[in-house]
Amino acid sequence: MSYRYLEHATDAFIEVSAPSMEEAFAIAAKSVVETIVDADTIEEKKEKTITVTGKDIDYLLYNWLEEMIILAITDGFVARSVRLKIEKNSGYRVLATLSGEDIDFKKHHFKVEIKSPTFHLMEIKQNGGVTMRYLLDL
Repeated sequence: MSYRYLEHATDAFIEVSAPSMEEAFAIAAKSVVETIVDADTIEEKKEKTITVTGKDIDYLLYNWLEEMIILAITDGFVARSVRLKIEKNSGYRVLATLSGEDIDFKKHHFKVEIKSPTFHLMEIKQNGGVTMRYLLDL
């Protein structure tokens, strides 16, 4: 269960490896937060419950990454831990509880602003585990 930054000239290109889709999505959330701030400085002072939907797994990932960015950049909340469940019916849905705190740029050592995720170079592979790659436009 990990993520790493892949080579890219201008944006954050991230690869996640995990044993399950739920764990991959939790790591993806962590990658967004750690791209924006120093996650080691985040305390679990409050919780937020969110629901994210997508017509397929790619759209679910895109919408999930976008929600993590909106929470940090627009709402000013950064998560230290994420608990989630993915449901599949006619589409996909993530039900998540995030524990963290309101962003403090001095305490959390702001790194960079993410504009949005993108579908460019996005891929999700499932074979004994999950590997996903996605690009965050900085």
